Amino acid sequence: MRLHPLPFVLALAALVSGAQAATVLERVAGGGKLIIAYRESSVPFSYLDANKQPVGYAVDLCLKLADAIRKQTGAKGMGVEFLQVTSANRIAMVEEGKADLECGSTTNNAERRQKVAFTVPHFITGARLLVKADRNYTRIEDFKGKKIVSTKGTTPLKVLEEANKSRLMGITILEAPDHAKAVEMVETGEADAFVMDDVLLYALAANRPKPKELKVVGKFMTTEPLAIMLNKNDPAFKKLVDDEMRRLVISKEINTVYRKWFMKPIPPNDIALNMPVSYLLKDSWKYPTDVVPF
Repeated sequence: MRLHPLPFVLALAALVSGAQAATVLERVAGGGKLIIAYRESSVPFSYLDANKQPVGYAVDLCLKLADAIRKQTGAKGMGVEFLQVTSANRIAMVEEGKADLECGSTTNNAERRQKVAFTVPHFITGARLLVKADRNYTRIEDFKGKKIVSTKGTTPLKVLEEANKSRLMGITILEAPDHAKAVEMVETGEADAFVMDDVLLYALAANRPKPKELKVVGKFMTTEPLAIMLNKNDPAFKKLVDDEMRRLVISKEINTVYRKWFMKPIPPNDIALNMPVSYLLKDSWKYPTDVVPF
């Protein structure tokens, strides 16, 4: 019987290395499961639906990566085990090998790359502005002398303070205790805009009583590439994941997954975020790479 070269080599390596396979692909080829880490409430990237099952944009992409792993290793019966993680322990879980892929909304930055690796970004977010839909605001410069609110203790608030000071814009900066209060301040006219990561703004607006009365405007004031996280000491596994992510992007298969989670109604409330692909994400997908300048 002729064996597929890759599964044979991986299975042999797994036997040689003993009970504990040295790499993800060795473990899978030897009959092990792929362990996917997910978040409980990172809508729409990774969260639990009404049946307490992990769903989301990043989860769907990870399941496609799982299919590629089955194909490349010949482990057709490879199972997937889901592991819930938090913002506090997600990096450690991947770094320590307790999770093979972290499928959430994690930013790829230089500090984190000291401990873990990232594949091709599946999303790029950044701070933008939420305003009333009937206003003509289009950029941060339109808010000279106006009032802008942000949530206390967040990066966008710090960025707004720095921009206001360096550009001498005379903006009155307001702090809200939480995101919901900040949106309410825009709706009531207490603030002219709410600055926050755009994906959060779209999600918040979509869940308001009158979502069409709000819109997101302005260029990105910050840039944060979100990517699936994996162990930095497993180059063979990373190459397979990177190759499949590039294929998903170049073939535009990822666009179908994107539309499902950002343009169509999603659980649990069957509300659409109506968030088209940003120009930054479109540009990054022209030449998909795991290298980011941050």
